[in-house]
Amino acid sequence: MNGDHMASGHLVVDKKVLTLILIVLLLCLTTVISNGFIIVALGTEWLQRRTLSPYNKLLVSLGASRFCLQWVMIGKSTYFFLYPMAFLYDPVMQFLSLLWDFLNTATIWCCTGLSFFYCVKIANFTHPVFLWLKGKVSRWVPWILLSSVGFSGFTTILFFTGNHVLYQHYLRDKCQYWNATGDSMRSFENSYFFFLKISVFSIPFGIFLVFIVILLISLGRHMKKTLLTLSGFQDAPVQAHVRALLSIIFFALLFTSSFLVLILNNGSRFPLHEAKSWVWNIVSHLCMAVHSLFLLLNNPKLRATVERSCSPRCEVS
Repeated sequence: MNGDHMASGHLVVDKKVLTLILIVLLLCLTTVISNGFIIVALGTEWLQRRTLSPYNKLLVSLGASRFCLQWVMIGKSTYFFLYPMAFLYDPVMQFLSLLWDFLNTATIWCCTGLSFFYCVKIANFTHPVFLWLKGKVSRWVPWILLSSVGFSGFTTILFFTGNHVLYQHYLRDKCQYWNATGDSMRSFENSYFFFLKISVFSIPFGIFLVFIVILLISLGRHMKKTLLTLSGFQDAPVQAHVRALLSIIFFALLFTSSFLVLILNNGSRFPLHEAKSWVWNIVSHLCMAVHSLFLLLNNPKLRATVERSCSPRCEVS
């Protein structure tokens, strides 16, 4: 940290970084609104009917984790803006990082569970094992959600342990903030956090890639059959099946790009005062915001609810 960013002993947030922070906050609010709508709509249906379809259970769980995750990001960004000299691993940041690690991991595993549900329900295979999975997957949704919580909790403990070790190292050596991320602490970050995040996040990402391949094979076979008969291509169920598979591919592209950005951001470990760190955050949160809107508008019930809620306002105006 050079003297250009220091003024009267206080760290000054660069204007470029401040602009990027505001963009991140705007994307977070967009994701909060879309996922909040999903939670309210599906939560109301759950309370009224006392039941919810397995797919909607996965969707509302993903929406809830993303909703809370965005508020944690808003809290971290606000805290950094108000206290730019605060150490990255001080107690407040440790608490926010604890919430972030848990909710972020839960979001990734919920996405993986949702892609598994998509893959089994939509892909068209006649293998006995696949048919057995198709009949059992709806009953497995509660266990999928419970496993997501368990994996997230275990991962959070590992991340919290590393954060606590760094903070104790910081207190023991009485480091200044702008020197706190150098030498031995930087070495610990690279050796512990990078490999931890790569190993933890590569598991769901690898599973997700398998689902992508299965869906692409299923789509190719289905398109080949429908192209053989033009009348079959005009059939409504066939068109719905193709649209669903194309939606899954779009879902896969968004999740893949978001995950790759996450890996690059975690591997780089840029200080929060550098613009590069916030650029990666913008890309990641943009993918999340777009995907949340896609899930909202791609669900017929949710889309109809959005149209009903918007129509009275249009009539009044």
